[in-house]
Amino acid sequence: MDLGVLISGRGSNLQAILDAVADKRLDARVRLVLSNKAKAQGLERAAEAGVPTTVLSHLEFPDRESFDAALVERLQQAGVEWVVLAGFMRIVTPVFLDAFPNRVINIHPSLLPSFPGVDAQAQALAYGVRVSGCTVHLVNEGVDAGPILAQAAVAVRQHDTRDELAARILQEEHRLLVETLQTIAHGGLAIEAPAEGERPRVRLRR
Repeated sequence: MDLGVLISGRGSNLQAILDAVADKRLDARVRLVLSNKAKAQGLERAAEAGVPTTVLSHLEFPDRESFDAALVERLQQAGVEWVVLAGFMRIVTPVFLDAFPNRVINIHPSLLPSFPGVDAQAQALAYGVRVSGCTVHLVNEGVDAGPILAQAAVAVRQHDTRDELAARILQEEHRLLVETLQTIAHGGLAIEAPAEGERPRVRLRR
């Protein structure tokens, strides 16, 4: 499984992938780590693991489509077949999605479809839910709206702060993302063609 990982920040989910590859818990190769921010800590994590890195600032492009076209070019040059958005704070366009059809994966810190978008942990606390969690899903043109692959629940404690809840969810993110990628690496992703007007049916064969 030839992976490209896109990041914008600290890259803790990237580290989980790198550790799993090194420990032979994930049958994959990270071909490229790409960030839209030059100071993203995840770039250092990749370099320490000997993985090539590239920085492409979205500010240097006139629109989302031209930025995404540049991302696609770099990823394809590196031999990437699957893309993981691991804290990549950009919404990708059809230019990107069409280059990797049903092969762009995101990890989100809520039980989608609840609390999509930014700071899902704070959204969950504000709403007063008793259970939150994380979701691994395929990416489509919507915001955190693609077909769900796997989810893990995390209890919300009575006096949780946003950071406390986020830390516990993040632990589950690391586990769930690696397990899902390993299932896909072994041919466990099934996508059924949708009927007219319906979404594709997606399931993991574990």
